[in-house]
Amino acid sequence: MIELNTNPQVISEIMTRGVATVLPSAAGLTKLMAERPIKLFLGIDPTGAFLHLGHMVALRKLRQFADAGHQVVLLIGNATVKIGDPTGRDSARPVLTETEIEANFASWKAQAAKVLDFTKIEIVRNGDWLDALKFDDLVKLMAKTTVQQLIERDMFQDRLKNGLPIFGHEILYPLLQGYDSVAMNVDLEIGGTDQTFNMLMGRQLQEVYNHHEKWVLTTPIINGLDGRKMSKSFHNFVALTEPAIDMYAKLMQVADEQIIEYFQLLTDLSLIEISTIEAQIKSGANPMEFKKQLALSITSQLHDPETASEAAEHFKTVIQDRAIPSDLATFSATKPEITVLEAIKLGAPEFSNSEVRRLLDQNSVSLFQSQTDAGTKLLDPNQLLKLTQSVILKVGKKRWFKVIA
Repeated sequence: MIELNTNPQVISEIMTRGVATVLPSAAGLTKLMAERPIKLFLGIDPTGAFLHLGHMVALRKLRQFADAGHQVVLLIGNATVKIGDPTGRDSARPVLTETEIEANFASWKAQAAKVLDFTKIEIVRNGDWLDALKFDDLVKLMAKTTVQQLIERDMFQDRLKNGLPIFGHEILYPLLQGYDSVAMNVDLEIGGTDQTFNMLMGRQLQEVYNHHEKWVLTTPIINGLDGRKMSKSFHNFVALTEPAIDMYAKLMQVADEQIIEYFQLLTDLSLIEISTIEAQIKSGANPMEFKKQLALSITSQLHDPETASEAAEHFKTVIQDRAIPSDLATFSATKPEITVLEAIKLGAPEFSNSEVRRLLDQNSVSLFQSQTDAGTKLLDPNQLLKLTQSVILKVGKKRWFKVIA
């Protein structure tokens, strides 16, 4: 059992850093945390197979509470996932099987372990109580709110305006998620700002059923590499399982105006140090050096410091300094003269002919005659390459290989 940490500075950090809102207010929860361990949870519906930095914000908050000695529960929505959270959706989610749910969670847990220490966190499944609800229990639950209240959510209003269907089981979702708070009798629920409606439903039901105060703490939704909400559908994310080299390189693409937010939400750098960095950037300092510090910090967390340092060095030599890697994969041609298309397909056989032509049209293929050559852009897929000596090709941003006769 971890000893409760009631240090006011620790509590203040938990309640403010990486926090969007605390409802109904932070004062009462802060007071309670100084008196006893609170019981809190983060609920996840395992709908997908991988996590990204957007998920890491809430996971880090969960870890803070666990490290401070509070009773932390990770709730697996193996019952609610069968309904599918309608948040942000303009259509119903597909129904998952039990096998798919468990496979998704196994993958989810392995990834979340990069952030969470599961020896300090209890894992429960809401199917344990939701599957046991009888018909009269469900009727009583539905009587705790109104249809008007349930369909006031933005995504439902948007569907109504656009003439799209709202299915009955989707309306049930906030009630069933809210009942999780009742079943576990918690003090606090954590989730992204997009989950505020569902979490407040749990607050309402906790008061009605258990006559117990429940707080809601929301964490910010961070933007991805292109400035939009980080999302798998936008392909602007950094996955928690991203190889270190790719993770570091992607983080170097973060917009300058997002550097401070990423430091605050995704690193353990002190707020005083972050304020200093912010002041330096505003005074005209080059954001690049701080971006390197950010990329190294996040990559170190999700890998290890040594691997992160190697990724930073790789970025400097291969991408920033545009040096050619020394350990190039080598492919042999069957004839002394081949076309550019044939050469690319040797080293990147997964590319279709149309993909190769698109890369050439985008000036994304370069030819190097040696390790010190400045390189020549290739544009014509039918151009002949004479292999009297080996040639080096760079395809896209990261793919390097050597072709010999």
